Amino acid sequence: MWPWIVLGIILLLLVGGFIAMIIVTNPIAQSVYEDQLVKTSPDKWLRVCSAPENEEQVAMWNAGCEWAEAKQSCMQEVEIENDGLHLYGEFYQFGGDRCVIILPGRCECLKYSYFFASPYEQAGMNVLVVDQRAHGKSDGTHNTIGVKEHKDILAWIRFLEQTYGIKEIWFHGICIGSVSAILAMTSPDCPNSVKGLVTEGCFVSFRETFMRHMMDINRPVFPVLDEVMLKIKHQAGADVYKTAPIRYISKINQKVLFLYGKEDKFSIPSKSRQLFNKCGSADKKLVWFEHGPHSHLRLHNTEQYDQAIINYVNQ
Repeated sequence: MWPWIVLGIILLLLVGGFIAMIIVTNPIAQSVYEDQLVKTSPDKWLRVCSAPENEEQVAMWNAGCEWAEAKQSCMQEVEIENDGLHLYGEFYQFGGDRCVIILPGRCECLKYSYFFASPYEQAGMNVLVVDQRAHGKSDGTHNTIGVKEHKDILAWIRFLEQTYGIKEIWFHGICIGSVSAILAMTSPDCPNSVKGLVTEGCFVSFRETFMRHMMDINRPVFPVLDEVMLKIKHQAGADVYKTAPIRYISKINQKVLFLYGKEDKFSIPSKSRQLFNKCGSADKKLVWFEHGPHSHLRLHNTEQYDQAIINYVNQ
């Protein structure tokens, strides 16, 4: 019996070594991973428009910068340190003890978040926009799909409470930014000051949405997709399988407003309904928008989008 056990262990080691070799050596998977999820040079993911070739992205960028310029007198540059990284943000102080933290998606700096700030200002809330790790002016090299970022967010919360006396905190998460919020809200370290989340385009799992993204940019899905997921684990230290939003959303007990678009080809309607249905919040709401691609809903539905937020955070 023992020889068979030894042989089995040897075979497992050989298979594991073979898989590890593929993960390390596959140049296509490494290229996709570094292109999409790693800050490979100092001039990547800076405070610039991430898609200057996209007219809608440029329109959102310009509108957001106009908002920030008009509110310049209310802005204070802020900085914290967490996990050995210097992280940077901007705090817009409009009075009171309520604040929203806007969490942008992949490749986006804090300036992208300006575009989503107006409804919160109208609702009477202060606004914190942040450069997530590896973006803008903040330190770091890897996007970890919210796994390590959510701990940075908890550090920002402590900063808001201690520095500005903030007593009520909301998140506005766009795509991957929503994952940081969900993991923070379900963390045992999440303070009672966190009252809710407004999420636009959140996905059930990063693997599922990234598969659609790879298809959209004509990259090979098999076996590259799962190799990229493994690279996230081995090179960035984040297990996106275990931390998928669909696995955590049932643990949320704060308020959640889901904003989804029927034309979204990355967070598709059927998956979006799954996430909403599984959400554990006793006070949750789902709002659908007829038009607008992924992360661009406000541009196409500004009045409806803003009013949905204002009504929900003030009810």
